[in-house]
Amino acid sequence: MPTDTTASSGQQSGKSGRKKGRKVRLLLIVLVLAIIGGVGYGAFWSISTVRASFPQTKGSIALEGLSGPVDVKRDGNGIPQIYASSDEDLFMAQGFVQAQDRFYEMDVRRHMTAGRLSEMFGEGQVDNDEFLRTLGWHRIAQQEYDKTLSPETKKYLDAYAKGVNAYLAGKSGDEISLEYAALGFANDYKPEEWTPVDSVAWLKAMAWDLRGNMQDEIDRALMTSRLGPKQIADLYPQYPYDRNKAIVQEGEYDALTKTWSDGSGSTQGTGGSTQSAGGSTQSTGGTGTGVGTATSTDGSALTTQLDGLYKVLEDLPEAVGVNGNGIGSNSWVVSGSHTITGKPLLANDPHLSASLPSVWYQMGLHCKPVSEKCRYDVSGYTFSGMPGVIIGHNADIAWGMTNSGVDVTDLYLEKLTGDGYEFGRKVLPFDTREETIEVAGGTAKKIVVRTTNNGPLLSDRNDELVQVGKKATVDQDAPDRGDGYGIALRWTALDPGTSMDAVFAMNKAKDWDDFREAAALFDVPSQNLIYADTEGDIGYQLPGKIPTRGKGDGSVPAPGWDAAYRWDGYIDQDELPWEYNPERGYIVTANQAVVGKDYPYTLTRDWGYGTRAQRITSLIESKIKGGGKISTDDMRQMQMDNSSEIAKLLVPLLLKIDVEDPHVRQAQKLLEGWDYTQDADSAAAAYFNSVWRNILKLAFGNKLPKELRVEGQCLSVEPVDTTGPADEDQRVRECGRRDADQAQPDGGDRWFEVVRRIIDDQDNDWWSTPKTRTQKAVDTRDELFERAMRDARWELTAKLGKDIDTWSWGRLHRLFLKNQTLGTEGPGFLKYMLNRGPWKLGGGEATVNATGWNAAGGYEVVWVPSMRMVVNLGNLDKSKWINLTGASGHAYNAHYTDQTEKWVKGELLTWSFSDKAVDAHTSDTLLLKP
Repeated sequence: MPTDTTASSGQQSGKSGRKKGRKVRLLLIVLVLAIIGGVGYGAFWSISTVRASFPQTKGSIALEGLSGPVDVKRDGNGIPQIYASSDEDLFMAQGFVQAQDRFYEMDVRRHMTAGRLSEMFGEGQVDNDEFLRTLGWHRIAQQEYDKTLSPETKKYLDAYAKGVNAYLAGKSGDEISLEYAALGFANDYKPEEWTPVDSVAWLKAMAWDLRGNMQDEIDRALMTSRLGPKQIADLYPQYPYDRNKAIVQEGEYDALTKTWSDGSGSTQGTGGSTQSAGGSTQSTGGTGTGVGTATSTDGSALTTQLDGLYKVLEDLPEAVGVNGNGIGSNSWVVSGSHTITGKPLLANDPHLSASLPSVWYQMGLHCKPVSEKCRYDVSGYTFSGMPGVIIGHNADIAWGMTNSGVDVTDLYLEKLTGDGYEFGRKVLPFDTREETIEVAGGTAKKIVVRTTNNGPLLSDRNDELVQVGKKATVDQDAPDRGDGYGIALRWTALDPGTSMDAVFAMNKAKDWDDFREAAALFDVPSQNLIYADTEGDIGYQLPGKIPTRGKGDGSVPAPGWDAAYRWDGYIDQDELPWEYNPERGYIVTANQAVVGKDYPYTLTRDWGYGTRAQRITSLIESKIKGGGKISTDDMRQMQMDNSSEIAKLLVPLLLKIDVEDPHVRQAQKLLEGWDYTQDADSAAAAYFNSVWRNILKLAFGNKLPKELRVEGQCLSVEPVDTTGPADEDQRVRECGRRDADQAQPDGGDRWFEVVRRIIDDQDNDWWSTPKTRTQKAVDTRDELFERAMRDARWELTAKLGKDIDTWSWGRLHRLFLKNQTLGTEGPGFLKYMLNRGPWKLGGGEATVNATGWNAAGGYEVVWVPSMRMVVNLGNLDKSKWINLTGASGHAYNAHYTDQTEKWVKGELLTWSFSDKAVDAHTSDTLLLKP
């Protein structure tokens, strides 16, 4: 039981400053007056209610279960550094401190991963819970805890849970978080104790966010309702190896009888795989049946099934992540031969959906001293709800992560027959389980989850899919219809794994060998891992449980009844690509291809197209050319690079077009002399991005099926079975079905590559648009570009005004930070309390400063660099870091969004590591004692 012995539980940091304190008090007063004046619940609220959950950061607290004293030192931004004398005390304290700042966030996360959101938020979350129960993340996490994780890891998870529960003991909901006070209006929800499995399950949510090409797999199949194989192939071009380099250029893998070098073809492996790497020789569109060469089912039936599945995915809470193309991350490491310090510099900025609070929580975990009893001295970015550090450094090494994009998910079309499904020539019974979903303020709902030998049947979670599956027509190569068809998911994260073991192994790794041993445990999600150490070494390792397939390449749904399409194993760890101290002196990972064409296994068909990676590489090489040296601030400035690669390609062509309309010509002149930098105050960037959006809409977006277009945007289109151009009165009205943040074309670097491939072909069919009642037909590239320039001029006139001197990219490209629960679905006054913004941002899609926006849906920011860090291996105390929001999850706490303004400006905070540096920056010290 925690007991407060010397300080009040509401005490805040001592150095937040009088001015900031007055500002917070004024906000609280205004808040309470607003609530009392305009909301019926106002009588129950007070300043004490709002402040009740703020963490105690000074004095001392007695915690039952500690074996010795623990110091928690917070700096002026509320970032804690924890000092303990045993591993268990260290992780128990981590659980306590994270719960102080972020328990509501942790609680929502665990309800999400367990499919129990309805217990907190009522019947509106039942559909989400049904889908998440079907995936069974929490069940798999329980199996990991019971069967696959090491005893040491389980000991740390137990200690962490003990710390969280010590914080919860004796507290009411409103003493834990303001959100619980709000929830108390609607139900009698009380937080339950934390369990070790709650921590493990969060890794499943992050794996889902970084699961690979599942959206591309769905989209390619959906496209077949309107596009042929050649057209689909146009929209998924091969990776441009000749222009954008793969990550591994001088590396190899270790299997005794196999060697592989650099993708140039000079040394080829003998891994025995008959599939091509990266999909360079695979056709995209298949036979046009809806699932390529994989199945023989009716295309329209599968299209409707996949559209229904996508709607289920689309409705999942944003905390699970953005599913859009283009989302990724940057990381790079430069060896000491190219740096001012003579030791490596390592940068990382993972791109995730914007959330409030940020998904990351900065923290240091220090043993005093490091010994067999207490082995950790590590600092970096953690996940609230999980022990250990996910990205960061210890006293010897630093590491970063980006999404590798390898394909670890496959959709299977399953032939349903009675109480089973067809496999080969037999009917196998489903593996079934019953789940009960408790609903706050409502009636509990029971569901049955059915699983095939490929995985859970996702189509059971959508009534429309069931009916369509029953009506699906098939050709001679597929089983008879019987009771219909369903869609199952095969995914590596649905098998128990060891990623939690990897976190602790990496946290205490001393050198490259230790690091690779830790990486071998990191099975899900598969991430690009970059490395540097204080001895001057740099490296890269691709980890993960990556499947090998019989037939098929995972790019389109496969026939579940055909054993030839099943996974037949996984790539051996010693055959996964790595690179160590390359001669060029740097390694860049930004979601581009991991390996060249000659790697003997298929990793994915859907790499990012390397635009960011090539820009980072160019920035590094331009700095070191002629012997220049790179500094920590150079790395920071690279992270903030706003240059638009697609603008460099298109603007010279746009400027050559003779525009007659003086208003459009006025906007066109903005592009003259523009340096392609998308700063927030740039009018040229605003106009160009609007032109780009309209080019994509005219050339591609209006030709995509309704399942991929923005919901509510309606077009008059030719019927699918039309032969030749249809007259205007023969066309039919179709409205888009996809959320604006998820629609296509999203404008990411895949679309850069699509346009680049046809840019010199003035008469390419993609440049053609039909005549409408208000627009004449367009037949050539320049005609389409001219129309896009005109449409952009009037779009921005409507959005930003007639005076182009007032235009700016930041007015269009805004970041809103929304609390991921009550800030999106709660009443207006709660949104006002919990949400922040907007901020005007620079950057954009496929820019190093990757503030993502979806060109199909609009200009507002949908994903961001969720944090930025630069680790200086020459002097760790000179490392820098920043978070998207702040340490606190409590609205109106001084550290709720205190880092955001600096993040917007590209500033970084001092990242103290040594005892001396931490003490110099400590504002508050809390003693946790037995």
